[in-house]
Amino acid sequence: MAPLIEVDKEKCNLSFTCIRACPAKAIKIADKHANIINSKCIGCGNCVVVCAQNAINFRNEETDVEQLLKEEGRVAAICDPALSGEFIDISDYRKFVAMIRALGFDLVGEVAFGVDLVAQKYKELLKNFQGKYYLTTHCPPVRSFVEKYRPNLVDNLAPIVPPFIAMSKVMRKRYGEDIKVVYITSCVSAKDDVKSFTKTDGRVDAVITFTELRQLFKNYNVTESSVEFSDFDPPVGRKGGLYPISHGLWQAVDMSQDLLESSVISADGRNDFISSLKEFAEVSNLRQHIDLYYCEGCSMGPGMTQGGKKFTRQSDIVRYVEKRLKDIDCDQWRADMKEFIELDLSRSFKITDRRLPKPSEEEVNRVLHDMGKSDIRDQLGCGACGYPSCKEFAVAYCQGLTNFEMCYSYSIKSLHTYINKVHSSNEKLKNTKEALRESEELARKEGKAAQEAADTMTAMLNKLRAGVVMVDANLNIIESNQSFVEMMGEDARQLDEVIPGLKGADINTLLPFGKLFSSVLQTGQEVKNRDISVGENILNVSIFAIKKHKIVGGIIRDLTAPEVRKEEIINRARSVIRDNLQTVQQIAFLLGESASKTEKVLNSIIEAQKIGDSHGS
Repeated sequence: MAPLIEVDKEKCNLSFTCIRACPAKAIKIADKHANIINSKCIGCGNCVVVCAQNAINFRNEETDVEQLLKEEGRVAAICDPALSGEFIDISDYRKFVAMIRALGFDLVGEVAFGVDLVAQKYKELLKNFQGKYYLTTHCPPVRSFVEKYRPNLVDNLAPIVPPFIAMSKVMRKRYGEDIKVVYITSCVSAKDDVKSFTKTDGRVDAVITFTELRQLFKNYNVTESSVEFSDFDPPVGRKGGLYPISHGLWQAVDMSQDLLESSVISADGRNDFISSLKEFAEVSNLRQHIDLYYCEGCSMGPGMTQGGKKFTRQSDIVRYVEKRLKDIDCDQWRADMKEFIELDLSRSFKITDRRLPKPSEEEVNRVLHDMGKSDIRDQLGCGACGYPSCKEFAVAYCQGLTNFEMCYSYSIKSLHTYINKVHSSNEKLKNTKEALRESEELARKEGKAAQEAADTMTAMLNKLRAGVVMVDANLNIIESNQSFVEMMGEDARQLDEVIPGLKGADINTLLPFGKLFSSVLQTGQEVKNRDISVGENILNVSIFAIKKHKIVGGIIRDLTAPEVRKEEIINRARSVIRDNLQTVQQIAFLLGESASKTEKVLNSIIEAQKIGDSHGS
């Protein structure tokens, strides 16, 4: 059987509303959506009601009921007294009964009679109690909560079946053990509560809510106008119809609600329900029985159409019961009560403790510290996480039920930190963008300048009569001027029209002495003014490294070209003249130096002669 409560993870928006509403803390956030911990769930259906995204649903048993109605044997529907607060759109309850029969039900009973029986049992129990105070157990979520989370109070649970089980017993005794029973109710928890009675005469074969019943009416096109009047199958209830309202159980047996006389106090609604159990367990002088309703009366159960007004529904229920009391055969009711009062309406309970181990104080304090709540002033708790205090939230965190993101103040602080980081990142990004814009502008200007320089260089190269070429480490041409292209012939000129400057061409395919470029690339030693014969032409070649081992440049002149020939003859004549002048100058220098030496020698001889003559005279 499917779990009682399930979450549609695609619809869940992590609002944490369900966690705040769950009294059993049976919901945790995992895999980015709410998850129901089925073993801890008490089936109250509160999460279904509060989820604005309709992401949480209870188990639907419409198909099970449809299958029961198709099978052989009679099927009885027993209706919760809250029906008078739900179907206010139907003018007469007899039409409502007829619509149920139209679905295929053979019998339609009124659980109000089961309330009358159960109320009588409670009256007897409380009248004869021996100092032991009881908690009522007619509300399934109450019984489940106590068994799972207040195991020390299990012995105080009143050992009496809920009214719908009592009515199932009545229907089987009156109409046969072989009938199948479907309970129609506002209570979602009843869907699982019936599992406790599967092996008794009070067993219930399926449970559907009023909202499911409305859907069945719609599926089978059953409307008020399509049926005639039909009444409930006996026995019918008396004041048991007031059961959906607080204190209604005691009204059924005319028990006084005078505060000075009554030994029973009532608590309804999630908050009062939990608080009353806490006080019942802890306060020794709370000497009263407690009548517990998890919902604010069954008329506000999760199986009702959502959006209904509590007090309007209660008013509708009261008017319905008033009307029924006018027509009821009291003698027959007393006879029926006498017939069924001896039914065994007792039950037992079992402890199914689902409380988690309490973490140590040290573990809790560590979590509070990690949340930034080390100071006691920060631990007051806003309740947004669903826990009454930050400390209880920390306990749940240690138990694996919560995460820090569920804490509103932690999330706000984290958000502010994140926002500050985003602002800082945005500022850095802004500065980076500005720097990038300036860099791009500078790069654009530098690119423009580089392009202008390149264009100027190309223009200058193209003005040179000599061929100029640059090659990379793979001997592919990087750049060449127009003179070089013209020098290479017609094929080169055609290629230059497609690829300006012959960029990418292999120098070896254009020049027979490409190995000179390779040699300069490898050795770095330049080739200067080497004359090389190529066919009928004589080329003067100079090759030099521009980037060592990476880029080599070459200057090539065709010495057979008329303009080059004249220039070359003049240059070479000038070179010869320079060389001859240097030679003459060297000879003159040498001759001058020799004459000087001779003059000095001769002068020294004359001086010596003069000295000799003077001595002789």
